[in-house]
Amino acid sequence: MTPHANNPEETTMTTPEDFNANDAQAAPEEAPDTFDEPYSNDGVSGTADLADFDDEFDDAEAPNFEEVPDGKFQVRVQRVELGTSQAGNPMLKWDLIVLSGQHAGRHIFKNSAITHKSLPFIKGDLQTLGVQLPKFSDLPNHLDALLDQTLEVTKRTKGEFTNVYYNRQIDLPPGALEDDGSDLTGDAPF
Repeated sequence: MTPHANNPEETTMTTPEDFNANDAQAAPEEAPDTFDEPYSNDGVSGTADLADFDDEFDDAEAPNFEEVPDGKFQVRVQRVELGTSQAGNPMLKWDLIVLSGQHAGRHIFKNSAITHKSLPFIKGDLQTLGVQLPKFSDLPNHLDALLDQTLEVTKRTKGEFTNVYYNRQIDLPPGALEDDGSDLTGDAPF
């Protein structure tokens, strides 16, 4: 099961090579006072003229970051990458875009930790998407084959855990979703 989260974690590691030994010992002489003066919009260099955005701002709709509810959805694989789980296991991180219905354009995330117990489920997901691996260690070379594939998924939440099941691959006719007006190209954090 995958922990329920609005935004999947993103980790950045710093190695000793990232630091210069002299930098680690040097302390800044004095922090700049950047917030002492109040902001003014009097045309002084460095201020932005936001008046050009007034009309658009009135019509803009704030994004909705609520979780997509449980149910069945038609999705497209927008992004998939190998990462590491909090427990240190390798993990497949999926970003799926809902293609139709009232949640079109929204993201569903699936994190699949790779362990000995989870291998049958991961193999099933890959087979559902038509990817046959000669050996599992070749997976990094086949991630691109997973992109832009369309499938039907079921999302289920139980307590604090969410599962996303890959039901079946689906074929959509060319241009089937181009006329619905949804913007399916937006980036989401991983």
